[in-house]
Amino acid sequence: VYIMLNLEWYRIFWITAKHGNLTKAAQELHITQPSVSYAIKQMEETLAIKLFHRLSKGVELTEEGRALLKFVEQSFSLLDAGRKHVLDLKHLKEGEIRIGASDSLIKHLLLPKLNKFHKSYPDIRIRLSHGKTPDITKRLKEGQIDCAIVHMPVEDPQLEIKILAKLEECFVVGRAFQNITHRGLSAKELAELPLLLLSPGSSTRIFVEQWFAAHGISVKPDIELGSIDLLVEFAKQGYGAAFITRSFVEKELKQGELFELSLNEPIQPRGIGYAVRRGMTLSLAADRFTQMLFKDAQQKT
Repeated sequence: VYIMLNLEWYRIFWITAKHGNLTKAAQELHITQPSVSYAIKQMEETLAIKLFHRLSKGVELTEEGRALLKFVEQSFSLLDAGRKHVLDLKHLKEGEIRIGASDSLIKHLLLPKLNKFHKSYPDIRIRLSHGKTPDITKRLKEGQIDCAIVHMPVEDPQLEIKILAKLEECFVVGRAFQNITHRGLSAKELAELPLLLLSPGSSTRIFVEQWFAAHGISVKPDIELGSIDLLVEFAKQGYGAAFITRSFVEKELKQGELFELSLNEPIQPRGIGYAVRRGMTLSLAADRFTQMLFKDAQQKT
C-alpha cells in the first residue's frame, strides 16, 4: 500500500535525527517540543515502524530510522539544490535563450544585441538556430526555439509578431556595372540585368519577386545563392546586380567596392519582426533579452 506522508514530518524527522534531541529540534524548527514529538509519533504510526529509541538524554535512531535518514537527507539536499537553481534562474545566473533568425539577420542585427546581453549576463547560454524565415517560424511553433527575428510579412495565427525594425532594400553592383549607376533604372531595365538573388523559398526572395510582379515582370535570376555574404562577393566580382539590405553593405558602399543602383520605382522599406508563440510565457532569460531588444529599438527611433 502506497503511504503519503506530510513533507513537514520528514523535515522534523531529519532535524530531530541531526540533534538527537526533541527540544533542540523544536528550537531550530521554531515549533514546540510537543509538536515535534507528535509529528514523529504520527510518522511511526503511519509507517508502522519505530524510528527513534527514547532515551533519558534524548533520542537515538533505530536501524530502520537510520535507513530512512539516508533518503531523507538526499531528498532535502536535492530540494535545496532545486531552490538554489530556481533562484539562479531568477537572478539570471543560469538559464538559456533559444533564438532563430536568418544568417544575415544574426550577423548584422542580432549579434550586436547578443554581445551586449552576454556582457550583462555572461552565465546565460545562447543557442542560435539559423535558416530561412519559413523554417524558423516552423521551429518556433514546434517549441524548438523561444523567439525569432523574421523578415516580414509573416502571417500566422499561432504567432505573436511585433515590428522590431525597418530595413531598406536595394540592388547593388560591382565596378563592372558602375557605368549604369548614374541614372535611374526602370523595373524592366533592372530585370534585363544579370540578377543575383537568394535561393527560392526565402522571404527575401519572395519579397523581391513580388516587387517585380507588381510591375508586371516575372524574373529569373542568373545566379541563386544561399547567403548574403555570397551575394556580396559575387556582386563585387561583377556577376550582376544583387538584391540586398542596404545596411548590410554599408562598408562596401563607402569603400567603393559596391554601387547602389538608382531605381525609378522605389522599393518600400521592409519590416523585421520579433516573433513568439501566442499565449506562451518566455523564460526569464528570454524575457530579459526581449526587453533589451525593444529598449534599444525604441532608443533608435
